Amino acid sequence: MTLDAIETEENAVLSARGEGVPVAFEGVVKEFGTTRVLHGVDLDVRPGEFLSLLGPSGCGKTTLLRILAGLEQATGGVVRIGGADVSAVPTNKRDLGMVFQAYSLFPHLTVRQNTAFGLERRRVEKRAAASRASDALALVGLAHLADRYPHQLSGGQQQRVALARAIVTEPRVLLLDEPLSALDAKVRVQLRDEIRRLQLRLGITTVFVTHDQEEALAVSDRIAVMDAGRIDQVGSPEDLYLRPATAHVAAFVGLSSVVPAVVAGGLATVLGTVLPVVGEAADGAAEAFIRPENVRLGGPVQGTVVESTFLGSVRRSVVRVPTPDGAALLHVQHAASERLAFDQRVTLAIDPVPVVVRPA
Repeated sequence: MTLDAIETEENAVLSARGEGVPVAFEGVVKEFGTTRVLHGVDLDVRPGEFLSLLGPSGCGKTTLLRILAGLEQATGGVVRIGGADVSAVPTNKRDLGMVFQAYSLFPHLTVRQNTAFGLERRRVEKRAAASRASDALALVGLAHLADRYPHQLSGGQQQRVALARAIVTEPRVLLLDEPLSALDAKVRVQLRDEIRRLQLRLGITTVFVTHDQEEALAVSDRIAVMDAGRIDQVGSPEDLYLRPATAHVAAFVGLSSVVPAVVAGGLATVLGTVLPVVGEAADGAAEAFIRPENVRLGGPVQGTVVESTFLGSVRRSVVRVPTPDGAALLHVQHAASERLAFDQRVTLAIDPVPVVVRPA
C-alpha cells in the first residue's frame, strides 16, 4: 500500500506528525588519538528539515552523525537537540531513529516483531506495539509482508523494515547513514524517493549521510558539503550546484570540466571566452570549472570527440581541445539527436556564465 493510498486512513504513526526539532553542532571537535578528524564543526539543522552531509570517504561525515547519535563522544564542542545540550546524554535517551547501511534485522523475528522491537523495549503494551508496527509497515508499503522473516525479503524490503522500525517510535530526529548504498540502482532511486516523501509526511528532522551527490541533490532541503573534517558550504541543492563557494564544492557537486584559465580583474579567460569569476580570485594562471550544460556545439573553440554517451533525453560527449600547454577535455551536454562519432572534429562555444576558479 502506498502513502497516497493510506493518506485518508486511520494511521497512528502518520497522525503523530510533528513540526520537527532543531539540531545544532557547536564547535564540535573529534580526535582519535593524535589524529583530528573534525575541526570545530558548526552546523544548524532546522526543524523538520532534510539535511544531507555530503563528502568523500574519510571527510568526517559519518563521525559527525555518530556523535549526534551518541555512538561517539566528541572531544570538544556541544551537540544540541531541541535546544538542549545532549553531549553527555546516552544514545537510548536521545529519542532518535536510526537507519544504517547494514539492515541489522533480527533473523528470528518476523517483520512485524522487528518493527515493534523498539516499542516493546520502551514497555509499550504488546498488542499496542503490534498495532503501531502494522501502521509503520503500511507507511513503507510492507503491511502484506508483516509475518515474513528477514531472509524471505529482498534487500530493498529489508531496508524498508529498518526504516519502519526507526519511525515507529516517533523519534524527534531521524538519522540515515548511507542506507541505500548496498542496493541496486533502480531500487536505490525508488527507496530514496520514498524516504523523502515519508519524511515530508511525518515532519521529522532528518540528517542523511551520503557520498552520492545525486542522492543528496534529489532529496535534500539543504546540503552540508564536507572535506577533511570541515564544512565547505551549506546551502540548497540549487545553491551548491549553481553557486559553489569553493573549488572543492564545484568539483564534488555535479560534473565539471577543469580547464586552464587566466584571471584578471575578476574575469577569467577560458579558451578565448571571458567569463565572470564567482567570489574573489587572484590574478594569474588558474583552472576554471565548466559545467557540461554551459558548453554548446558550434562556436570558436575547435576540438576532437573522444567519446559520446547516450543518456536518454540528452547526450554527453567529451571533446579534446587544444590549450597553450597541451590539451584539455571538455564535457559537452547536447541534444540526443546530435550524434557525434569518435575522432570527429567539432566546434564549441562556452556560455558566458560565472565560473569557479582555483590557482593553477
